[in-house]
Amino acid sequence: MDIQAIKQRFGIIGNSPVLDRAIDIARQVAATDITVLISGESGTGKEFFPKIIHQLSARKHGPYIAVNCGAIPEGTIDSELFGHEKGSFTGAHEARKGYFEVVDGGTIFLDEVAELPLGTQVRLLRVLESGEFMRVGSSKVLKTNVRVVGATNVNIPDAIANGKFRQDLYYRLNTVPILVPPLRERKDDIYLLFRKFASDAAEKYRMPAIQLDDEAQQVIRNFRWPGNIRQLKNLTEQISIIEKNRVIDGATLIKYMPQGQSSELPVLYKGEDSTKFNERELLYKVLFDMKKDMNDLKQLVMNLMRSENDNSNSLGENTHLIQRLYKDVDEAKEPSQPIIVHHHGKQFLEHEPIQVPEEVEESLSLVKKEIDFIKRALTKHEGKRKDAANELGISERTLYRKIKEYDIEE
Repeated sequence: MDIQAIKQRFGIIGNSPVLDRAIDIARQVAATDITVLISGESGTGKEFFPKIIHQLSARKHGPYIAVNCGAIPEGTIDSELFGHEKGSFTGAHEARKGYFEVVDGGTIFLDEVAELPLGTQVRLLRVLESGEFMRVGSSKVLKTNVRVVGATNVNIPDAIANGKFRQDLYYRLNTVPILVPPLRERKDDIYLLFRKFASDAAEKYRMPAIQLDDEAQQVIRNFRWPGNIRQLKNLTEQISIIEKNRVIDGATLIKYMPQGQSSELPVLYKGEDSTKFNERELLYKVLFDMKKDMNDLKQLVMNLMRSENDNSNSLGENTHLIQRLYKDVDEAKEPSQPIIVHHHGKQFLEHEPIQVPEEVEESLSLVKKEIDFIKRALTKHEGKRKDAANELGISERTLYRKIKEYDIEE
């Protein structure tokens, strides 16, 4: 069965290459009895993959059961999975078979497997290695032939480091890993999913389906969707019920989106704590800032060269450029409008590329020019730092730091 046929059979929507890769791995591993660990953020649709593996395997006629390990209390999880004998604990009025015994010959899906208590993890490891287990309160060893598929939205290596998950169990479960991509990495699939959820809501509540205009489509594409597909589905149903207008614009859509979750910076998955910055996200931010500063420096160099012989106007012409550079460092603020440089009757936008003449001497020093500006500003204002700083467009603190750094005599 090809990937497209699998999508149609299991109701999976999307054409993302990373999604297709995950489905292809599930299809290939289905013919074996290898243990599979599915990882990905909450709401990405991990529950579809154990069904694909089971239905495409030789066990498809056997039983299939999904167990949410995080929803079962720690005191009863062993009994649920492995069964118990009569009288083995308070309330055990009769013997009971566990899931591993009931699903013999089939597939068991352990969702949120990282939530298992450490004692239960030891029992699970034994089942995976030898197929053997014992009921709670019994010393009789039972055998089972069960294929185990686990899933988690937790970063298990971190859980191992914190002593909450056994390393040997992780390696045993993670024989074949499948990573389900978050929705923000499937941008082209977002609108397809929205249309499906809008159609489902319209059919369910007997109303016309909502649609998005071009601006709204761009909004949902650029939103980060920390709750992934589940969040998109809930938001679509909410808008379908509340809004009377069936064509949704961008401003209306934004009202339904949680504040503070619209960052487009790449985020490296680190479990459920999506509020923490990570190294990759910070690196992207630094690179973006460096690129912008380099463009500003190039423009400043050209204006310094052009005004080198015009002592009366050079300071004024470049004041706003210096102000921009220092404000990025000291206050991290963006200008509300593009800066326009006026020089000899011409206008230059700050983002316009400037061709640097080949005959520019390599010895040209920005530091010397900067010192020259500072000295001239101090001279002009008779050593008054506050007035000189205003002339340069920088803070008095920054000016003081530059005077100390360059050992400028006042």
